[in-house]
Amino acid sequence: MINWTITQAQQDPEYSQYMFNTLAINPGYAGSNGVICATAISRQQWIGFDGAPSTTIFHADAAVKPFGIPSGVGLALLNDQAGFEKNLSITGTYAYQKEMGFGKLGIGLSIGMLNKALDPSWKIPTSDYHTPASGDPLIPENKESFIALDIGFGVYYRSEDFYVGISTTHLNQPVIKYTKGQPFVARHYYILAGYNFQLANPIFEILPSVLVNSDGKASQITMNVNVLYNKKVWGGISYRAGDAFIGMIGMELFNEIRVGYSYDFTTSDLRKNTGGTHELMIKYCFNMSLQHVAKRYKSIRFL
Repeated sequence: MINWTITQAQQDPEYSQYMFNTLAINPGYAGSNGVICATAISRQQWIGFDGAPSTTIFHADAAVKPFGIPSGVGLALLNDQAGFEKNLSITGTYAYQKEMGFGKLGIGLSIGMLNKALDPSWKIPTSDYHTPASGDPLIPENKESFIALDIGFGVYYRSEDFYVGISTTHLNQPVIKYTKGQPFVARHYYILAGYNFQLANPIFEILPSVLVNSDGKASQITMNVNVLYNKKVWGGISYRAGDAFIGMIGMELFNEIRVGYSYDFTTSDLRKNTGGTHELMIKYCFNMSLQHVAKRYKSIRFL
C-alpha cells in the first residue's frame, strides 16, 4: 500500500510554468538545448491575500565544451518573499552532457549562496492566554539575516520526443543560524517527465507533462497538457492536486523570444480570500556559434 499526502508546506517556491523552469530544480538540464537560453519568471501568488508569496527568478544556461568535454553551465538568481520572510539566492551550475541511446543525458551539480532574512512584525492580543514573542526562545523579535551554502544535484535525460529528470535541491540541508533557533532548509526532491505527441496534422502537437515534488514529509503532483500550434503558439491546462486548476497561454513573438502567462484558479479554502495567482514568463534562446546551424526546435518544453 502507498500512502500519498497532499499539502502546501514545502519551502521551495512553486511555479505553474515549470516546463520553462527546469534549470531552477534540476542542474542536469544545463546546456541540454545546445544553445544559450535566458529565462525570467515573475509569480504573484494568492492576489489580495496579506503576506502572499511573491517570486521572481532569472536563470540562463549554455552549452560549452571545456577541454573538448560536452558540458553545460548555468546561473540562477532568485528573489522570493512570503509574509515577513525574504529569500535571496545566487546559484552556479555545471552539467556533464553525454550522448546516450536516442538522446542526451545530463548529470549536474549546483552550488550557491542562500540568504534568508526575517523582518517580523507581531500583533499579540492582550490576554493571559497569549505570550509575547520575547517570551518564546524560538520566535524572532527583530530583523534577522543569515547566508548559507546551498547545493543541488540532478540527472536529466532528453530525446527528440521524451524527457525525464530526477533531482534534489538543498542537498546539504543548509542550517540558518538565527539568534533565536537554528532552522534548516529541508531537501526537496523532484521528478519531471513529459512527452511530445505529433498529431496527424503536423501543425498541431500535444505536450503532456507531470511534476512531482516532495520535501520528504509532504508531496505534491502537478499534471499538465499543452497544445502547440505551428511551433509558435501554445495553450493548455494543469491541475495541481489539492491546490489549483491552471490555465496557460504563450507564443513566440520574434527572434526566438517567447512569452507565456498562466493563471491559477485556487481550489483550496484560500479561494475565499484571494483573486488567484498570476505568473508571467519570458524566454530567449540564441546560438552564438560562428558556424550557422539550421535548427528547428521540436517542442516548447525544451526552451
